[in-house]
Amino acid sequence: MSKFELYNIVLKDLPLGTSTKEFTLDDGFFQKIDSPEVQKGNVHAVVSIHRKENSFELVFQLNGTILIPCDRCLDDMEQEITHKESVFVKFGSKFSAEDEIVVVPESDGAINIAWFLYEFIILNIPIKHVHPSGMCNKTMMSKLKKHIVRNKDEETGDDNDLDLDDDDDFAEEETN
Repeated sequence: MSKFELYNIVLKDLPLGTSTKEFTLDDGFFQKIDSPEVQKGNVHAVVSIHRKENSFELVFQLNGTILIPCDRCLDDMEQEITHKESVFVKFGSKFSAEDEIVVVPESDGAINIAWFLYEFIILNIPIKHVHPSGMCNKTMMSKLKKHIVRNKDEETGDDNDLDLDDDDDFAEEETN
């Protein structure tokens, strides 16, 4: 039994029209994927499969949260995931993924969507992910203050701190 067998969708057995599959992507899912970006989470995935004669449209709707490290203090933070994506699938002689169309071997007649689910989650993590202002680990923030980079503004001659999203801890330091 494959560790991602649960995410196989046998397309050739689906009737014409729309079918729906639901999945819960929990800590176990993220650990099986074995990727450094996300190790924990709870994301509900609904996949609607619209079948025509020999083609399929898979519509993925993802809602939930994942735990990722804060870029500022490195503590875990919850990141909300809400995403909708479509993938078009058709039968062919061998597996391929070109542009927006995935070709699965007609002899298999199935597609495993585990990696699609994971990619949609990863691609929806913001480039910069930090706790809301004032929520970062206080100990780490005090250590970061000691090593903050200051740049001299060439035009005005002002000292400017490295942009840290106006965290409350840094705002206090500037006023003192």
